[in-house]
Amino acid sequence: MRVTFLGTGTSQGVPMIACTCRVCSSTDPHDKRLRSSVLLEVDGKNIVIDTTPDFRTQMLQAGVRHLDAVLITHSHKDHIAGMDDVRAFNYFQQSPIDIYATHASQEVITREFAYAFADVKYPGVPDIRLNTVDEQPFDVKGTQVIPIRVWHYKMPVLGFRIGNFTYITDANRIPDEEKDKIKGSSVLVLNALRKEPHISHFSLQEALALADELSIPEVYFTHISHQMGLHAEVNQHLKSGRALAYDGLVLEI
Repeated sequence: MRVTFLGTGTSQGVPMIACTCRVCSSTDPHDKRLRSSVLLEVDGKNIVIDTTPDFRTQMLQAGVRHLDAVLITHSHKDHIAGMDDVRAFNYFQQSPIDIYATHASQEVITREFAYAFADVKYPGVPDIRLNTVDEQPFDVKGTQVIPIRVWHYKMPVLGFRIGNFTYITDANRIPDEEKDKIKGSSVLVLNALRKEPHISHFSLQEALALADELSIPEVYFTHISHQMGLHAEVNQHLKSGRALAYDGLVLEI
């Protein structure tokens, strides 16, 4: 499996609009962060986790020519806002795009993109096929996906494990029974918003502690805000096997 980080930033991205802090002003490309998403290439299939507001840019930058499915972690705007742009894949593939999401996320998707689900559709709107997932493993084009229920303050969010790879974003609490689903992964991607505590996201120290608790050998942190600090400076102080992810990072698993 190949994993490409399409975006590693928090909801406002980095740089943040109108901000002149040293991170937002940095010329290091590692400090330029689109909203968080990854592309998974598994057995010839392309699966994207979340359609961010930067989805179009991310697909162009990654050179994606075919999309087989989208997994949705939750319905916050920074994770679904780009869904309209799947219509380009509809056009070239002449087929609907399968979206895998919980009932709660589907309610928001059908409200936000009501025109895609209308009885009489305007020509060219996205052709979306919703697939309902819950806490049970499910199949995506021949690939087994294990959902992991985490908490984003009081909001349930799904992480996903595929083989030895686990992806979790927008979380600040993971129940013990869900941690058991993560154990044994060789690679974990975990949200770490900033160094200071936050009401709905893991801080860097909390994420590091969880990575060690679960004994994951290789951990990359994502959903990073400009408050984290410069990529190079933060990474310099992380031990081996722990690193901030960055846009364009590719992992072979």
